[in-house]
Amino acid sequence: MEKHFRRDEENRFRTLEGDRAMSMEIRHAVSPREAKGFDTEALRRAFLVDALFPQNDIRLVYSHYDRLILGGALPAEREVFLPVVKETGTDHFLDRREMVIVNIGGEGQVVTLTGTYMLARRDALYLGRGTGPVSFSSLDRSRPAKFYLVSAPAHKEIPARLLSGPGSERIEQGDPATASQRVTFNIVHPSIMETCQLVVGMTVLAEGSVWNSVSGELHQRRTEAFLYFGMRPEQRVFHMMGEPAETRHLVVANEQAVLSPPWSIQAGVGTKNYAFIWAMAGDNVDERDIDPVPVEMLR
Repeated sequence: MEKHFRRDEENRFRTLEGDRAMSMEIRHAVSPREAKGFDTEALRRAFLVDALFPQNDIRLVYSHYDRLILGGALPAEREVFLPVVKETGTDHFLDRREMVIVNIGGEGQVVTLTGTYMLARRDALYLGRGTGPVSFSSLDRSRPAKFYLVSAPAHKEIPARLLSGPGSERIEQGDPATASQRVTFNIVHPSIMETCQLVVGMTVLAEGSVWNSVSGELHQRRTEAFLYFGMRPEQRVFHMMGEPAETRHLVVANEQAVLSPPWSIQAGVGTKNYAFIWAMAGDNVDERDIDPVPVEMLR
């Protein structure tokens, strides 16, 4: 039965997808020395990722920081496929990579050669190395799914896993007195499951809180990415970045993402409460492994 399913799915992918390939947008690594001289537009071109959810299509951005790939798929009227990309140098996107998919839209479906997975809003799916072709679709075109994708190189195969809800681990953080009360849900995390290097979580700020960190912090052993969502059109988040003595900021709108290099602090404050998905890849998988930067050291 499984062999017939796999053969049927292989034929379906081959028929519908064909040999379509695409080239990703490349974000080259930027040194802190270079970033000191960047104006607003240069900072945004290097570190801000917008237009992540094109209608009935997929967008992928390849970063030279830890070879992290960010993407988004919005399959409204038709099925969308994870394409073959020349930058990975493989027959399929996941031949040497792992991926985490988080749905921030309506109910949707992810199909692979090994199974079909239904994702409600804020459900997540881990796909391991060697998964093969992948497709995305929505169950209701009036409320389409929005699949946020994060991928990193993988050194071994790990079985796929569907993670329902915002995560099995809930961590209370912050304080109303500092407008930083928030809840973090670990979605893909060593305490929940094994991965090669990806760790992903979701943080939701309480009503009346706007700071996701009251001081900067450095994560020298990994790259992080932040997708801000759950915001009204007029809302913004001021994402703090840069070296501690050379801080900069990016003004981020709903469903935009930020690449945070290892040499940069990361903190943010919004015009209202919001949510964000954080993802990291690199030498360690412990989000507590940070180099704190006291706020009095920031410039």
